[in-house]
Amino acid sequence: MSKLLIEPIGYIQHGALSVPKHCNESELEGKIVVDKRYVSGLTDIKKGECIIVIFHFHKSSKFTKEYLRRVPSHGSYKKGVFSICSPVRPNSIGMSILKVRGVVENIIYVKHIDMLNGTPVLDIKPYIRCALDC
Repeated sequence: MSKLLIEPIGYIQHGALSVPKHCNESELEGKIVVDKRYVSGLTDIKKGECIIVIFHFHKSSKFTKEYLRRVPSHGSYKKGVFSICSPVRPNSIGMSILKVRGVVENIIYVKHIDMLNGTPVLDIKPYIRCALDC
């Protein structure tokens, strides 16, 4: 199997000591500081929109087979890792939907943060409502 090399495009910054488990439960505000070489890629991100932020769970425990089935913090029985939002995953990749409060140069001000301060951001994508009946 080949390895991937993925480098962060930026980092999450906020002043909170703890964060909610999920963006749906969060009112935490902060910012995404994007590397200045990517600033022109931010030009069409607008205040009031939502964005999808793909990030690295950089503080998670190392994944082992014991993490394949876990009792989630909000549950009462074991579930498979791919059906829960556990930060301990085979590839330590997370995804959150954040509300844009504003963009100034290479900084995106956001709300609903559920990531630790200093979390590496791997990518930002537009949030597009899906019409699928899932």
